[in-house]
Amino acid sequence: MALSAPLMSEPVRNVLAMKTLVERVVVRTTPAGQPAVVERAGRHWMVVEEPLRWFERINWWEGIAPRMPKGQGRVDVEVWRVQARLGPNPRSELATLELERDPTGGGWCLRLMDASRN
Repeated sequence: MALSAPLMSEPVRNVLAMKTLVERVVVRTTPAGQPAVVERAGRHWMVVEEPLRWFERINWWEGIAPRMPKGQGRVDVEVWRVQARLGPNPRSELATLELERDPTGGGWCLRLMDASRN
């Protein structure tokens, strides 16, 4: 599956430089439910651009649940692509993060990150 550049004010320079991760992170959201701060490895990434949200359909047996969630015929995963800066420094470079909300428990995973921001 090929990735395309996000529709944001400063698009990713090289989408192939994105690093695939599967890492639990803490995400603080706005009252509307949009990611505002991503806490990863003791660092706080502040979301500074309007995030992009979409849903992906996954096979329930590929997720963390041992069986299909009761009452559901399918599982949709909420995904957000955000651009964030490390801390409150307005001069730090933007990093592109792709976040996935756990459909069973509400937690978050960081699944893609601009490779230069490890």
